[in-house]
Amino acid sequence: MEEIVFPNQIRMMRRVAGKSMQEIADLLNLSISAVSKIEKGYRRLNEFQLRQIASFVDCPVSSLFVAEGSAQPEVIQAWKDEQGRRHKMNVGGGLKTLGAGLRYLRGQKKITLARLAAGAHITLSVYHRIEMGQREVDESTFDAIARALGMTAADLQQRIYDLDMSGALEDLKNSETRTGVNLFKGGYNDLPISRLMLRRAEDQEVTVPIEALPAQDGKIYRDKAHSVGAVVCPSTLANDPGLYALRLGGRGAFADVLPPGAVLVVSPTMALRDGDLAVLTKVENEVEVVSVRKDILVGWQMYSFATKEVERITDLSKLQRVVWIALL
Repeated sequence: MEEIVFPNQIRMMRRVAGKSMQEIADLLNLSISAVSKIEKGYRRLNEFQLRQIASFVDCPVSSLFVAEGSAQPEVIQAWKDEQGRRHKMNVGGGLKTLGAGLRYLRGQKKITLARLAAGAHITLSVYHRIEMGQREVDESTFDAIARALGMTAADLQQRIYDLDMSGALEDLKNSETRTGVNLFKGGYNDLPISRLMLRRAEDQEVTVPIEALPAQDGKIYRDKAHSVGAVVCPSTLANDPGLYALRLGGRGAFADVLPPGAVLVVSPTMALRDGDLAVLTKVENEVEVVSVRKDILVGWQMYSFATKEVERITDLSKLQRVVWIALL
């Protein structure tokens, strides 16, 4: 359920119904300060909370919204002033550039908002606010978004910087939603890229062979002697000559985690890190993709997407780190 923010009449309808701010806070399990921000249109609430309020004050949901032509222009102006203040703050903090860059790259890859949010394991509303430059992003979230775009965090940061320097993000940085309710749309069409960026993209290309395809049973088999195609990776991986790639299908353990056609680029030499995806070599040519964790008490563990079980790792040599995810 998506979060929304809008200039509203919640305070007026609450008073008409004889309800206190504390009663609304108790209803929503929020603080009075949070309810005050909601009534001013500065804090988000979801559709379920909106319906809770409407039912509590005994009015239609539509009565909580303020129209542009209403008799409360001061409410709308206060809301617009706050949105403008936050916009200036976000531009100064670089959030607009980050959001515009993500929006641009998502458009090039023709990935919908919902699909990218799911790939990064964050809610659709949170990711949408990131693209609109309205939410800060911590390191782990940035890494997750980069993986969902098929990039490393370092390469994503460089791509956004290059886009910004080329001027390609100006229109997106200056664009604004026209209503308080955000509308979620599909991916944008390809946007123009400067000649400088095209040259840089060519310089950064590293071709890695795809050595495996998923079998009908959902398992993955690697054939080192034959490749079934190739995937292009950034130059940050150029110093690893042992890279190989595995292509996932729309079935099997990863069907609900990564989109069909996702390609995992694997490094036999890079050290594992806590939270990485890794390829586990099993019998003969069969491999399995797992998630690795490092517990200070237990040591290394792996989570199997196939069995949904966590096992302790006694031999790290059978695991190779996934360093890149491409969406073909």
